This record gives sequence, structure tokens and C-alpha cells, in this order.
Amino acid sequence: MKGVILAGGTGSRMLPATQVTNKHLLPIYNKPMILYPLDTLKKMGINDMLIISGKEHVGHIIGLLGSGRQFGLNLSYKVQDEAGGIAQALGLAEDFAKDDKVTVILGDNIFEDTFEVSDFGEGARIFIKTVPDPERFGVAEFSEDKIIGVEEKPLAPKTNYAVTGLYVYDNRVFDFIKNLKPSARGELELTDVNNFYIKSGKMDYKVVQGFWSDAGTFESLFRSSEYIKRKSDSDKNL
Repeated sequence: MKGVILAGGTGSRMLPATQVTNKHLLPIYNKPMILYPLDTLKKMGINDMLIISGKEHVGHIIGLLGSGRQFGLNLSYKVQDEAGGIAQALGLAEDFAKDDKVTVILGDNIFEDTFEVSDFGEGARIFIKTVPDPERFGVAEFSEDKIIGVEEKPLAPKTNYAVTGLYVYDNRVFDFIKNLKPSARGELELTDVNNFYIKSGKMDYKVVQGFWSDAGTFESLFRSSEYIKRKSDSDKNL
């Protein structure tokens, strides 16, 4: 299993803080944001990771993480030359993945849980969590206990289960991406990839129990920092 951290995007929702650096280098409490998804993958037993970012600030990320040796990891980097969507960015990992499976995490996602992927065979897996504002996310739709679709940022969500920014795919994901058509906003959407797997009957899911936040807004960045601070204080008192 290989890991892919998607750390691109313009960070437009967080200007002016992202005027001169990548969003994923902003601090969450006492560490740069990107160290948290890095740690999530490492706890899953994944040590070989590719980080994909835009050309504007990828050098800053390399300056922070280097080869990964200080973290006990083997890190590689790929530049997304233009903003073409999350699925387009993931498509850049095909050569890195070779014939292996990949666990993909968005660089602004903060998880409390430790996840197990050794039981993953083929197809895809998404990680979902109940949220009070599902219209902000891709939303999972169920028939009994089976996912039958994911709808991106629906005005009237069918459930309150948001699809978090953690995914596991077999190697077919790259073939699916090659057949995608751009969405209305001109990007290749990971939701469309997930729906390919759902239609082929090869999607499963796990429910996230602990804290989760995407730290892509000032409000969620602050909420994530509050959580990490509380956890740090609690660990000190053990």
C-alpha cells in the first residue's frame, strides 16, 4: 500500500494567510497542517508517500519535509501545474503507485482515529462521518446499509453522512480518472470516481468515530487547533 497526500489548491478561502505560502503549511496549534495527514498515513503502516502540490509553493513543502528521513518515511513529490481538480491531481500518482493500491488523504484533513487498511482487498473504500452541515461536503446516500451514491455539495442532502478526505483505491482508479469528464466547474471530481466504484459494486465504507475536520476555512482551522490543544493538554496530564 502506498500513500498519496493531495496538498494543492490555491487556498483562496484563506486569503490573505495563503498569499505567500501553501494552505497546508499553516499552523494547526503547534505544527504545520500537513504533518497531521502525514501522521495519519504513517499510523496506518504506510511509509512510502507521494505529496502532490501546486508549482507556486511546492518548494516550501519540500523545505519542511525533505526526503522524509526525519519522520522514518520515504517521500516523493509531484507538481500539479494547473488546478484541474482533486481527481486530476490523483491521476498524477499513477507512475508512483505502479501496480499497488493507494490510500489517499487530503492535506487539510485532521483525524483522531487510527485506521486499519490491511483488510482491504479490491475496489474502493471511503470514510464517512455524521456532520451538522453535510451540504458542505460530498454526501453518502444509502439503501439499507449499502452506499448507492455520493452527491457533491447537495442543496438538500439525503443523509448527514459526509465523505471525509480519506480514500483507499485499487489500481483501477487511474483508469477511471482517465475516463472522467470535467464537472460544471471545469474540474475532475473525486466524487465521480467514487460513483464509478459504487456503480461497479466495489465500494465499501467505514464510519469515523473520533474527531474529524477539514481545516480549509478559518473556522475549521480554528476548530482543529482547539482540538489538538485539548488533546495535547490531556496527554500531558496522563
